[in-house]
Parts: sequence; C-alpha cells; structure tokens
Amino acid sequence: QVQLVESGGGLVQAGGSLRLSCAASGRTSGMVAMGWFRQPPGKEREVVATITWSAGSTTYADSVKGRFTISRDKFKNTLYLQMNSLKPEDTADYYCAVSKVPPLWNYWGQGTQVTVSA
Repeated sequence: QVQLVESGGGLVQAGGSLRLSCAASGRTSGMVAMGWFRQPPGKEREVVATITWSAGSTTYADSVKGRFTISRDKFKNTLYLQMNSLKPEDTADYYCAVSKVPPLWNYWGQGTQVTVSA
C-alpha cells in the first residue's frame, strides 16, 4: 500500500498562485504514474493533470492547460502541482493519486481544499 499526504491547499485571490505537494510513502516501488484530480462543489471528479513517474511525460485537462504545471521529484517520492492565474472555477477539493497498473488509479490521498475568491 501507498500512503499519500498532501499539503499546500488554501485560500487565494483570483489571479494568484498556489503550489500543491503530495508526498508518497510506504510501498512506493512500481509507481507508473501520478496524477492530480479535483472535484468542484456540486460537480463530478475530473482529472487535472498526470505525469509518468519514469519519463515525466505529462497530460493536462483543457481547462488548466497553460496555467498549471505538474511535476515530480523521484528522489523524494513527491508530486507537485503549480497553479498559476487561478480562477474562481478552480475552486475544488484536490486529490493526488498513484497508478501502478494503468489505467487504474490504485491509491488516493485525503484531499486538500483550494478556494479561489474573486
């Protein structure tokens, strides 16, 4: 099992920036990809960005393309999400996840709340 501990959520004004972190521990060997997901109030969960653990290949949702950057530190087993030019529509609970057997997301973090005010 993999444990995921997130940090960096909070309240920010529109146009501002936040950096989310997700530290993985436990059975971290065999991680193929990590990703960030979010669930806005009253909406379904959606994928925000993904990154392959080995090569660092990334994907982004259209809604965050050009504003968010996903990265990982393989030595620290830590995932990051740099969020710039934040909009009120980015308000959501953000979750990090680990995939050991794509396309399944096998492990999930506890979530961290991001609120963007106008």
